[in-house]
Amino acid sequence: MKAEEFIKGRGAQYNPANPYLKQEYVAAHIEGLDEAMVSNTKTEFLVEHPKKIVNKVDSPDIGLSYSLNPYQGCEHGCIYCYARNSHQYWGYGAGLDFERKIIVKENAPQVLAKQLENPNWQVMPLMLAGNTDCYQPIEAKKKLTRQILEVLLQYRHPVSIITKNALILRDLDLLTELNKLDLLHVNISITTLDEKLRLKLEPRTASGAKRLEVVRQLSAVGIPVNVMVAPIIPGLNDHEIPHIIKQAAAAGAQHAAYTIVRLNGSIGPIFEDWIQEAFPDKAAKVLSQIADCHGGSLNDSRFGTRMRGEGKFAEAISKLFKMSRQKYMAGRSIKPFNYSYFCTRAGKQMELF
Repeated sequence: MKAEEFIKGRGAQYNPANPYLKQEYVAAHIEGLDEAMVSNTKTEFLVEHPKKIVNKVDSPDIGLSYSLNPYQGCEHGCIYCYARNSHQYWGYGAGLDFERKIIVKENAPQVLAKQLENPNWQVMPLMLAGNTDCYQPIEAKKKLTRQILEVLLQYRHPVSIITKNALILRDLDLLTELNKLDLLHVNISITTLDEKLRLKLEPRTASGAKRLEVVRQLSAVGIPVNVMVAPIIPGLNDHEIPHIIKQAAAAGAQHAAYTIVRLNGSIGPIFEDWIQEAFPDKAAKVLSQIADCHGGSLNDSRFGTRMRGEGKFAEAISKLFKMSRQKYMAGRSIKPFNYSYFCTRAGKQMELF
């Protein structure tokens, strides 16, 4: 398949085998097929009603926090997304299925409220979302993220949002109220400002220019914004680090962070297939440099090194990032959360004494 023959609007170009399934459909005799097995079908939305919606995160790379994902699967189609592997637990593929079969957890706001009422609840930041983007396209219709923010405001609970969609500006009213109580951090992911690269790398996301505008509008009303230059893919977007941080700083961002891409599980073959088709002239170099950052492998699950990498390319990226942040964001920082406002009993303030 040539790059110009990409399935329109999708990142992955096929579905790798699901290791949890005993049977699968395969194209054993392609010459006998009347039509291609892989086609650009419409996105399908599947409704779930989980009994639990918040998960505790205790990764030493992230620190103690909670994660809440109102959607499983993501129509953004980012080829590198680590969440692709989790779609296999639902019986789907980590490739095209991840982008075209979206699970909607319609009772998420109600379940969240119930969990916050647990007398053993420990207040710490809640990541919205820690797996798939809470502002992906279906959110415009379902408004689950907005309802979740309403619950968090009612309970005065701290929340950290990460997104690459400009739809977050729809909820500026709620974000402003949360920020007044120091309950909000917003993380805007900017992987590239090269529009041609973005369209292949993360096809259904907001453009880099729109994301900078989000940073600008949020910062203008005092909302703390951290820009995630993530993931950095050596040989593909690492040269953009200074420019992204410069533009983010000009838009008002208070902080910037980064991660280096890691291709665990099924993401490895999905990414390899993608880059061979999208950038055949760069593929070998990019894959080699990614492996160099992770001890010679595309996979890396080691705490402490998996998100920052190691080796000469990882060190060069770290130095470039630190120099750029020091140059453009010196003296800036994100204000801490305030945990003292949290209240239970359906949002009624606890007595102070």
